[in-house]
Amino acid sequence: MNAIYQGLAERIRGEVPDLELVVQRARQAWSQVQQAPEEHAYLDSVALKLHGFYSGLERLFELIARHVDCSLPAGETWHRDLLQQMAQEVAEVRPAVISQDNAWALDEFRRFRHLVRSVYTMNLVPDRMAGLMSTLPGLWSKLRTELLAFADFLEALAWASQSRG
Repeated sequence: MNAIYQGLAERIRGEVPDLELVVQRARQAWSQVQQAPEEHAYLDSVALKLHGFYSGLERLFELIARHVDCSLPAGETWHRDLLQQMAQEVAEVRPAVISQDNAWALDEFRRFRHLVRSVYTMNLVPDRMAGLMSTLPGLWSKLRTELLAFADFLEALAWASQSRG
């Protein structure tokens, strides 16, 4: 089991810089939206980056649910359920991966990602994106800290199981 935990810790650490880049690019594109609101390509770019931000986090959450919790939600609401699962401690398995407050904030990104997947970008509402963009820097800072702390937790588990074996 220690190889799985170590691999997952490494995956989290590898994804954090990619997520950081997505956040930076979203902020750059949002700055362009502010300067040239008539240029819809910038708004589309922000939407794509916000989609990618949440999708990247969700991929990590899926891996944690599958390999640590051994329980991946199913059904129509699995995306929302997975997010809530990450905000819950799993007794004798792991601490919460993210705080409940961050899960609530991320739920807005999850809903937006669903919107991007479900409608044409010409129907996106810039005001809704403004709220997400104002939340993004602070939220990402907290999530980065939580993800890296969880990677530390996984490495400690891997090391402990290795020293027992």
